[in-house]
Amino acid sequence: MYNMSSNQNMAGYSAALYIRISKEDDNSTESESISNQRSLLKEFCSKNRIYIYDEYIDDGFSGGNFERPGFKRMIEDIESKQVNMVISKDMSRFGRDYIQTGHYMERYFPEKLVRYISLLDGIDTGLDLSANEITPFRAIINDLYAKDISKKIKSVKRDKQRKGLFIGWKPPYGYKSMPGNTNYLVIDEDAAVIVREIFEMAVIGTSGRQIAVTLNERGVPTPAQYCGITTGRIGPYSGKWSAERVSDMLKNRVYVGDMVQGRTEKVSYKSEKCRKLPREDWIVVKGTHEPIISEQDFYQVQVHIKSRQRTRTRTHDYLLKGVIFCKECQTPLGVLNRPSIAKEKTLFFVCRTYQRFTKDSACTCHCAKVSRVESVVVDRIRAICTEYLDDKMKHNVENKVAEEVSNHDRAKNEMYRLQTEIAAQTTKMDKLYDDRLNGVLDDFDFNRIYISLKNARNSNQERLDKLSDLEPNQPLLPKNIDELASQFIQNADVNRTLLCSLVERIEMSEEKEIFIRYRFAPEEVIHLQ
Repeated sequence: MYNMSSNQNMAGYSAALYIRISKEDDNSTESESISNQRSLLKEFCSKNRIYIYDEYIDDGFSGGNFERPGFKRMIEDIESKQVNMVISKDMSRFGRDYIQTGHYMERYFPEKLVRYISLLDGIDTGLDLSANEITPFRAIINDLYAKDISKKIKSVKRDKQRKGLFIGWKPPYGYKSMPGNTNYLVIDEDAAVIVREIFEMAVIGTSGRQIAVTLNERGVPTPAQYCGITTGRIGPYSGKWSAERVSDMLKNRVYVGDMVQGRTEKVSYKSEKCRKLPREDWIVVKGTHEPIISEQDFYQVQVHIKSRQRTRTRTHDYLLKGVIFCKECQTPLGVLNRPSIAKEKTLFFVCRTYQRFTKDSACTCHCAKVSRVESVVVDRIRAICTEYLDDKMKHNVENKVAEEVSNHDRAKNEMYRLQTEIAAQTTKMDKLYDDRLNGVLDDFDFNRIYISLKNARNSNQERLDKLSDLEPNQPLLPKNIDELASQFIQNADVNRTLLCSLVERIEMSEEKEIFIRYRFAPEEVIHLQ
């Protein structure tokens, strides 16, 4: 434990008291409680006359990651230079991820001139203590504890799933948790009415898309809306039933009284991301709750679903496929095959958002003949290519491309220079360390030179990282533009590869304005007559 009487020079510090307790600590001893941690930290500050800037509490948050509101607020106050000391009961309260903990202990706190004290571990980065040397090992031990806890929790959850106990955070649509025991499901009659209607429509052969349209027309709340769940990103399909949502419900055996769980798993105990598991790995326990749908109806629906399943083939191939988008909702334009007045099959562009949610006014039709749009676009690109090949325009583009190539070369040369300097600075730092061990340099000179070199290397590394993150501009060289433009002008039948080499994206508005974004010229707007 930290020796309070041995501490010196505590004046001038503005301390953050960091307190954390996780869900797995809820049933632990009182020593882990929020009140106990607060009392211990305040007593320490009082005896050492340390000014407390604020308390930062994360109640119910795991130490396995640092996405915690209290911790983030503390970092913001460190960045604004309100805090230059962090005190916690022990390192495990600070965090259990040894990589992230090491980052804060070894890099972030020293760079921000923040002193860290862990009372029970006897760690104080402001003093030359032996306990500081084993900090990385403590972090690893704390991480192993978090990993062990994660395994145990996962094992308990799997055991409950195999017993048919519900462990999800929200019951499936149509059910609710049994009062007094959230591991059992009972029918939610208000939502079950909709579930029965969905299966009744499916039994008589109604498609998932048609069912979704019917529900949207009636203004039936989606499962998310019914549960009061708000989506993070609002899109054109938000608040609408979709064919995919209906299809998932129709395939879910929970509605015949079977518990289906274990469809996903976390990629790591340190990450919140999940991956889907194959169907054969799901945990299915039969007869765990009252069914909403009979086995016979469920079977009949599966027959209808299977009869409609087929491998999707490219029935319609056209020049602008994958290149043309709706200007209003930014989704790709689809095509419909409709007979013309002369009873000939004709392809028409249509907005997919409008196609899926016609009655909900999510977007507009954007209907236009595919052949007409392609003809206008190709003619305009040919005209632009002809203008480009004009000597004056070509001269301007060559200058611009030359400048881009020059900038790209300068960036590559700068990256090479920075890499060379970083390597040289690292070598000097290694030599400094050897000189210190051999007694050539005293501690004062070593620290002075070492810190100077380290700051210079960090600055160069930050600059190199920024240059590396930038997408290198790969401009079309003049000879390539000449060749592509000539091919486009000369070819009677333009292919998609050639078109995509010159055009990045095309958008069409409801007013039939066509926006063409070229790879070698400014964007322009043309009107479909």
